[in-house]
Amino acid sequence: MQLRYLVTGGAGFIGSAVVRKIIADTNHLVCVLDKLTYAGNLESLASVIADPRLTFRQGDICDGRAISALLAEFRPDHILHLAAESHVDRSIDGPAEFIKTNVVGTYTLLETARAYWSELKASAREQFRFIHVSTDEVYGSLGADGAFCEATAYAPNSPYSASKAGSNHLVRAWHHTFGLPTIVTNCSNNYGPCQFPEKLIPLTLLNALEGKPLPVYGRGENVRDWLFVEDHAEALLLVAGRGKIGETYNIGGRSERRNIDVVHRICDIMDELAPNGPSRRALVTFVTDRPGHDLRYAIDCSKMERELGWRPRENFESGLRKTIDWYLANVPWWTAVREKYRGERLGLCA
Repeated sequence: MQLRYLVTGGAGFIGSAVVRKIIADTNHLVCVLDKLTYAGNLESLASVIADPRLTFRQGDICDGRAISALLAEFRPDHILHLAAESHVDRSIDGPAEFIKTNVVGTYTLLETARAYWSELKASAREQFRFIHVSTDEVYGSLGADGAFCEATAYAPNSPYSASKAGSNHLVRAWHHTFGLPTIVTNCSNNYGPCQFPEKLIPLTLLNALEGKPLPVYGRGENVRDWLFVEDHAEALLLVAGRGKIGETYNIGGRSERRNIDVVHRICDIMDELAPNGPSRRALVTFVTDRPGHDLRYAIDCSKMERELGWRPRENFESGLRKTIDWYLANVPWWTAVREKYRGERLGLCA
């Protein structure tokens, strides 16, 4: 059966990976909706943009009238909602945009989707799904032990995570109150090709390539679980196809690492693949920590494994090498992106 996917934020990092996978591995149709803010990049869709099964629309999820018109025109079976402001540091500097996009935008999308869904014929209503893609940061911070599961209470600590927690609650409420067939996913830290270089891994590897300082917050003791973006894309399509309505699924990579260990490993691989003088570990520079920096995140993704048979294909070592290989082979992509963001520090509450 050929399905019709609307992917919001489909020119972003995770969204573009989902779109590329739909086009490469299925016969489905996909419409990309993206505002093309600083992190949206049509070059991330270069390999699939000419495919006749892909349609692109530039637009804002806060524009209810435009979204309603798009739903009426494209007639999606599934909405994969990935449009979001996502960088914690930027949320510290400017929370308003995060509330607008992540909370108000999600509300607007839910309401337009509900109106569209309510008018579908019975068979189409039965098939329709609204997949809301969120983050493990809604759960707050862990100590040295334990992992987040789907029943973990929310305790967001940053404006970003609070805005995503709010959007998750809206999605849950629209299912329980109005019957809209929704599913929520919470993922761990993604990395891979086409990631905007404000995040740890692409910023570190590009600075290392250019011989610039490698900033590490605090002493680099914060721990994250790392998920290769193409594994995440595969998981999201599996959730859309086989996930249970009203459920939440946590998607993780089972690859916990301290930030300092991630940076050191990037340095070592860069020294191997693109040698340039002394070890790049000498470029590591400890900087003032992020305000309210959560110590540790870890995801228990056993529900995904048990119910949907999903496991990440990449471990951290293999995924990191694929990521570095991609950036080394795609200099024009990141050169253009660096014109938007040179690596300046954000989120100091100054």
